[in-house]
Amino acid sequence: MLNCVIVGIGGFIGTVCRYLIGLLPFEMESGFPVKTLAINVIGAFLISLIAAIAAENKSFPPQVALMLRVGICGGFTTFSTFAYESADLMKNGQTVAAFAYICISVVLGVAAVFAAQMLVR
Repeated sequence: MLNCVIVGIGGFIGTVCRYLIGLLPFEMESGFPVKTLAINVIGAFLISLIAAIAAENKSFPPQVALMLRVGICGGFTTFSTFAYESADLMKNGQTVAAFAYICISVVLGVAAVFAAQMLVR
């Protein structure tokens, strides 16, 4: 039960951070969802950084890793929003933008994972 509370607290923090980024007054004229893209790349980097640090440092408290990875990063990242926005771009006839958004999100997300792992080594 304590783990559920820890994840819930982290989820609250991550979700509020995502909400606050959504309030930033930055919009692309094309409608390209750059804030969601940034959230997904940052989230991929952070979750990988935390996992790598926890794997390298056996004294890293598992409940802290749980709160950071599952709670904060899980609440912060927005894959469901990414999927919705990708479909919305396609539905609105912006197929090229949708394809670019999907490709850029996947490539930068995976690159962020490798960057975080290399940073810890």
